[in-house]
Amino acid sequence: MTDREGERWLAIYLNDHLAGSYGGAALARRIARTHPAGPDAPDLRTMAREIAEDRDELVALMRALGVRPRRHRMLLGAGAELAGRLKLNGRVLRRSPLSDLLETEAMRSGVQGKIALWRALRAACSDDLLTARLQRLAARADRQAEILDARQAEAAEVLRHALGRKWQAAKPPDRVHDGVPQHA
Repeated sequence: MTDREGERWLAIYLNDHLAGSYGGAALARRIARTHPAGPDAPDLRTMAREIAEDRDELVALMRALGVRPRRHRMLLGAGAELAGRLKLNGRVLRRSPLSDLLETEAMRSGVQGKIALWRALRAACSDDLLTARLQRLAARADRQAEILDARQAEAAEVLRHALGRKWQAAKPPDRVHDGVPQHA
């Protein structure tokens, strides 16, 4: 791979993450706004602020690396978050209890992607100051993932109530008799 090709791949990679960061920042704000008074409200507000700061850190990092942020990618990320609001959640005009679970899971996936970004850049980096900065960002993303894991556990209660009972241990798979599964 030539230096020019490597720079091109880096620009694509960072701009893809930038698109996700715009959608993620909007989703994090919505999650925090939807839960203004619960016990995790302060953590959700902090997380939303930090995710917006992480997006700004990514833009600053891109500029420092000479990678131009692509405006159309930013708009694509923000548009994807808006489109995510149109998901089929069982209700047309208002939020369903399922919205909390789906949004939290989507946000958790985005944070996991951000963790991978910071770690990949750190592994590729030879600058000690930048490495320390990336390590700090990865640690902050790990804390955001913990907040989302707690939120997801609470949001998943809608499933437990819908089932009306606790999940029971999974039954062993059907045995095969004469080469034909019993359930066939």
